Amino acid sequence: MTKVYGTGTYDFKRHRVAEYPVVDLPQQLGDKPVESKPGSTLPSSITLSEIQRDRLTKIADANWLKSGENVEERKPFDPDLVREIYETELLVKKGRKPVPLQRVMILEVSQYLENYLWPNFDPEASTFEHVMSMILMVNEKFRENVAAWICFYDRKDVFKGFLERILRLKEGRELTIAEKTNYLVFMINAFQSLEDEIVSEIVLRLASLLSLHSLSYGRFQMELCLNPDLIKKWKRVIKREAKEASRRGETFDPSNKLEVKFLRNLMEEFLEVLDFNVFPRSHNVEESDGLYEADDASILYCERFVEFLIDLLSQLPTRRYLKPLVADVAVVAKCHLSILYRHDKGKLFAQLVDLLQFYEGFEINDHVGTQLTDDEVLQSHYERLQSFQLLAFKRVPKLQELALANIGAVHKRNDLSKKLSVLTPEELRDLVCSKLKLVSKEDPWSGRVDFLIEVMVSFFEKQQSQKEAINALPLYPNEQVMWDESLVPSINYSGEGCLALPKLNLQFLTLHDYLLRNFNLFRLESTYEIREDIQEAVPHLLAYINNEGDTAFRGWSRMGVPIKDFKITEVKQPNIGEVKPAAVTAEVTFSISSYKAHIRSEWNALKEHDVLFLLSIRPSFEPLSVDEASKASVPQRLGLQYVRGCEIIEIRDEEGTLMNDFTGKIKREDWKPPKGEMRTVTVALDTAQYHMDVIDIAEKGAEDVYGSFNVLMRRKPKENNFKAILESIRDLMNEYCIVPDWLHNIFLGYGNPSAAQWTNMPDLLELVDFKDTFLDADHLRESFSEYEVSFVNPEGPENFHPAPPFRIRLPRNFKGSTHALPGNKKVGTDAVGDIKVVDTSGKEQLVVEAYVPPDPGPYPQDQPKQNSVRFTPTQIGAIISGIQPGLTMVVGPPGTGKTDTAVQILNVLYHNCPSQRTLIITHSNQALNDLFEKIMERDVPARYLLRLGQGEQELATDLDFSRQEHPRKKHFSNRLEREALLAFTQESNATYILKPATTDFRKEITVLFGLVHRTAKDHAQLLNQVVVLIGRCRLSFRKVSILLHHFTLEHSLHHHVPLALVQYTAKR
Repeated sequence: MTKVYGTGTYDFKRHRVAEYPVVDLPQQLGDKPVESKPGSTLPSSITLSEIQRDRLTKIADANWLKSGENVEERKPFDPDLVREIYETELLVKKGRKPVPLQRVMILEVSQYLENYLWPNFDPEASTFEHVMSMILMVNEKFRENVAAWICFYDRKDVFKGFLERILRLKEGRELTIAEKTNYLVFMINAFQSLEDEIVSEIVLRLASLLSLHSLSYGRFQMELCLNPDLIKKWKRVIKREAKEASRRGETFDPSNKLEVKFLRNLMEEFLEVLDFNVFPRSHNVEESDGLYEADDASILYCERFVEFLIDLLSQLPTRRYLKPLVADVAVVAKCHLSILYRHDKGKLFAQLVDLLQFYEGFEINDHVGTQLTDDEVLQSHYERLQSFQLLAFKRVPKLQELALANIGAVHKRNDLSKKLSVLTPEELRDLVCSKLKLVSKEDPWSGRVDFLIEVMVSFFEKQQSQKEAINALPLYPNEQVMWDESLVPSINYSGEGCLALPKLNLQFLTLHDYLLRNFNLFRLESTYEIREDIQEAVPHLLAYINNEGDTAFRGWSRMGVPIKDFKITEVKQPNIGEVKPAAVTAEVTFSISSYKAHIRSEWNALKEHDVLFLLSIRPSFEPLSVDEASKASVPQRLGLQYVRGCEIIEIRDEEGTLMNDFTGKIKREDWKPPKGEMRTVTVALDTAQYHMDVIDIAEKGAEDVYGSFNVLMRRKPKENNFKAILESIRDLMNEYCIVPDWLHNIFLGYGNPSAAQWTNMPDLLELVDFKDTFLDADHLRESFSEYEVSFVNPEGPENFHPAPPFRIRLPRNFKGSTHALPGNKKVGTDAVGDIKVVDTSGKEQLVVEAYVPPDPGPYPQDQPKQNSVRFTPTQIGAIISGIQPGLTMVVGPPGTGKTDTAVQILNVLYHNCPSQRTLIITHSNQALNDLFEKIMERDVPARYLLRLGQGEQELATDLDFSRQEHPRKKHFSNRLEREALLAFTQESNATYILKPATTDFRKEITVLFGLVHRTAKDHAQLLNQVVVLIGRCRLSFRKVSILLHHFTLEHSLHHHVPLALVQYTAKR
């Protein structure tokens, strides 16, 4: 049956999001006629015939559909019809779901909002049901990823009244929990649309400087003392607001303004629901056995509200003045002490609260927007704790021990809580509320000792550095993360619930925040794919328990093989400042005798840096019944106990011969086919995961994970590069600044979008030699039709018979065009996005110098191949922008000359900027080969070309650019080998000089000293001009990262897939 686009469930792999459990609708459609009941098994799926038969479709056809037969006979607007539809079709009175999804989808398909609700909306006269119906329809558009605000552009003034009406919707009316949730979802969608001016104009007022009026007096004093610049801004705002109030003849009372009390009222409403509605039968905090009933609708509301706060704190425009309010209300502390945080049904809520706590303490200067360094964060922590110790020494005699202790003895949670326990409840309340002013005395929680201690500890304890946290995180997923339904669920996400995941907005706090969100999302996406591969491979093994009580296998799997032997061979001591081992190495032995030849070849193709997975399978002694299997989790059905990832160091055959070595240890002429059927793989385990497992064994008495592995699983090579990507992102997060200043703000979503264009760069190239870009003088005139072109000779006089090549002096106010239109027209867009044409007939003069290039030689083969492509004006504009500093994006469908344009940019850039280095990255070897062959045909010497990857055998050239043969590539490879051998050389020297007991420690100091004080002579050995081409090769990630550490980004050209071109210039 025909499906209607946009009304089904979200496809997981297409949207790359985790899912939320979908439960059946409990009799929500029971009172509706048969024709209105969609018969699909999925509650969020609906067919075209079901829509056509539905009662709502018939109502729409009679009232607002514009595509029907009797368009002129439509009934006038009826508010009672809106009320009836809302009360009978849209209002949910019980159950977890806040809205009947199928009914909303049918109304959305019929354009209920565009044709009926919005055209007849009046900010003053419209009913509550009318406003709530519009809220539900806007939420549905966001759920279906449809542009939600387009229909409001025709009445912008009325839309402003619509938003103000929504902000005052709760005044004098009590909403149901489902209506509160829908209201909250609308606010989430509104604050996620700050790029839309008609929305941001209203909603940003809620998180403006005026919101500081809602702070308690003590917190307000603290904020002004900690941020002296706020005092001037505050006085200006108060003066302006008072003047406007006097102009209107009103008394200035900021506490009555909507912008002041809106967010605080929402927080207080949330805390009330969290305390009294989530568990209506029990309000005792001590009851944490999880046996009492929970209200699912209230839990969903609490989850949505925490998501709302996360969104506000993860955007700089809303974070700046909201963070003090969140701290003043102590939302995080109250969530930590709530019953839901410790309840079984509160797992997702707890994860969201942890994410909220992370963003509340994010390492950023909220008022300037700069990222704080580790030293600045640590210094701020020390100053805060020392001030508290000084206060305790002067004003709190019972805390003398705390006041005289060193910071290392009191900055941990347990130590600080223990030292604060000596105070009586009254003394503790006076300390927190009066002396430290962390919480208001009027706060209803201020009488709880556990709450006051939680506030104190959260404020003064040392937070783990974000860099340390990300470095301590395992890159491989384990069984706990894989089957965590709140992170990586196993069904499609319908958009009705929220997820404990960071969002990829248009704005980010810092570059670290951007990388961290991508790191987490990509890690969970790869976790989902790995989990699917495990669920596909393990059942084919047919695991069972034999007579000896051990796990045996009756079947076979193409991607999984039983392990014959596993042993850990080496665990290195941790590096300085770390607790995890420096390296953990193991050997895995398995047999491929049971496989056919083509599957054996796949296992024999394993090579260095490939990622494998070690599985521990222990099935139940008796097979699960049908009922038990339906209730059991996937690991229980598979008998899967543990999952650990590893990376291949080397693989050897039965005779111990090294296989698939690409490092040059084995020469090509010495290579032999692998012998025997046994294979031994030396692997590197994840040191962070190994450290966590060892701690669990020592402290909790957990089982030894590494003594239970019995299956080795591999994945398809094209889908198995997740570890290299995660490592690259993590390495970038360990760098302080990796983006140039001209791209930094735009990359994070702030500032002027045109600031990265080459015309706004301070160091642009004014005189450009275009070489063979233009075929003749007419081609040049066509490319610069907006200018009056005049040709001159190098000596100065005018040239009446110009011939290429040409040099052009580009004016700073160059009239570039991003779209090709006939004649002297250029494209612009207004606020709505409609294209408008602007006449630019006033022409300026452009001076072009025609010169005779040096003769390359007397022989025909000395003449370089000339360009034969007649570039269009748009392509010429892309070439000009590409060779200039700044950001250039070249986007177009296949066959529009993107590759030729990129090659010409490289050619012109090479001749104009010989001191620059250029890095080209493509998504496939085919695209890389196409670029490489065209570059070799141009006037670029082969000795300046360096390629990393294994696809160069497909090149249509006799030149050998392999590591062994190409001199510059060999130089680059030797440079990388010297990086690795540096530690060994200095370790030998340290061993010779120092005592054995201190060798490792001294060695690390020596290595660090050598890396910091590397001589400038080493840097000077790099080539003046290098073109690096990288294909699909995981080996190249580390090599390129070392190369990029020596460069500073000056240009960036993003080519439409499959090409990305980035230019780098050496540091002076």
